[in-house]
Amino acid sequence: MHDLLTAAEYTAIAKSMSYPSSAFIDGAFRPAQSGKTFKTTNPATGEVLTEIAACDSADVDFAVAKAKGAFEDGRWHLRSPGERKEVLLKFARLLERNRHELAVLESLDSGKPIREVQTIDVPDTIHTIRWHAELIDKIYDNTAPVGSNALTLVVREPIGVVGLVLPWNFPLLMLAWKIGPALAAGCSVVVKPAQETTLTALKVAELAHEAGVPAGVFNVVTGSGKDVGEPLGMHMDVSMVSFTGSTATGRRFLRYAADSNLKRVVLECGGKNPAVVMNDVEDLDLVAEQVVNGAFWNMGENCSATSRLIVHAEVKDELLKRIGAYMREWRMGDPLNPKNRIGSLVSKAHFEKVKSYLETVEAEKLSLLFGGDTREGNFVEPTVVDGVGRDSRLFQEEIFGPVLSVTTFNSLSEAITLANDTVYGLTASVYTGSLRNAIKLSREIRAGVVTVNCFGEGDATTPFGGYKESGFGGRDKSIWAHDQYTELKTIWIDVSDRSVDETVR
Repeated sequence: MHDLLTAAEYTAIAKSMSYPSSAFIDGAFRPAQSGKTFKTTNPATGEVLTEIAACDSADVDFAVAKAKGAFEDGRWHLRSPGERKEVLLKFARLLERNRHELAVLESLDSGKPIREVQTIDVPDTIHTIRWHAELIDKIYDNTAPVGSNALTLVVREPIGVVGLVLPWNFPLLMLAWKIGPALAAGCSVVVKPAQETTLTALKVAELAHEAGVPAGVFNVVTGSGKDVGEPLGMHMDVSMVSFTGSTATGRRFLRYAADSNLKRVVLECGGKNPAVVMNDVEDLDLVAEQVVNGAFWNMGENCSATSRLIVHAEVKDELLKRIGAYMREWRMGDPLNPKNRIGSLVSKAHFEKVKSYLETVEAEKLSLLFGGDTREGNFVEPTVVDGVGRDSRLFQEEIFGPVLSVTTFNSLSEAITLANDTVYGLTASVYTGSLRNAIKLSREIRAGVVTVNCFGEGDATTPFGGYKESGFGGRDKSIWAHDQYTELKTIWIDVSDRSVDETVR
């Protein structure tokens, strides 16, 4: 599945491609009831790819009604676990068959390098669907130790209609992280993709229906946060919302839940993630490679990006020299050329936001070590800035772009304090040759995922989510993600002799 094509082959696929343009509700593509549309563009070129249905609350109501009907008549959740598993495995096979088209759609719509989409996003999307499909008939419910006078069952039941609100930085993968466990649990879903990146969600919904996911179970409603996200969050027939995106927007979904039906809300929000490098580290080349990857993968448009390098003074200069060497491997250019590792930022608006942080370098009199330039087409060079103090915007604010700030420390306690000096707590990376330091740092850094001597997010078996303002209510991935799309029910069956005697009398 990691079979990269040539730039010419990807370009040919792009030229021959037809784009989905309507919402997908109740098993069919449908225009917005208002007839309105919005343009979706290729951020690397400015080219308008297509016009997509601009849905609103009427379309949300229609989609939720269809999802509720599908849930209540049991066309999906009342199927045997084995039957649902087979449908989702067929769905994964269809995704694999269409992997090149999905990769090109994702790259064109988001500016992501085709190299990463084809080798990471698409394979991981398929694997996530397969993993949760296989989990369906392998989760056992429980009994409780209540003695011989009763039999108590503790069972999971699908929570109902769920709203899945996606970010624009990993449209395919975040979709899979949510629909995988939601569909496996037996829920009906209404997906709201980011307005900037809607194409792959629509294609995936079509493939799911082709695989046998019944009409009404998997719906995609396209449009803005105001017109689609808010009505979904406020809807009285939506039992749960899973959201990935900014912390500010995540707060809104908590308010929507409070103001509607107290629906369950799971949030995966921002991050300002540290890479802590101790002076006892064993391989500075490995550290440099991992730090560069963590900071610049997906142009830094990644909630788990290691955007803060917190490095011991004794190894800082040598590490920065090696980081500069590894950065030369990260070519910037046409996202459809698999030789390029840095593509376009997702939009002009986001480009301007990231550019404002580059202007902070001069305003705060910081040291620009590498990069700092921009290019037409929303391109920003990978950038490394030294001398960043804990009060700097670069240290405290989520940039969501290819900017790595460097801060120096001299003691373990200082490193821990710097790592935790943020409102976020999503991920962290620790680099050390000492087992004692590795354990102390990974225990004391307040983050949901801590990697040691590598950058990463774990795999499908490990939960992903954050502490503090990085998350709320649950985790994506792993069996824990499956559980959050279910309700726990206690069934108490009285089998005591007393109840039998009273019945006879």
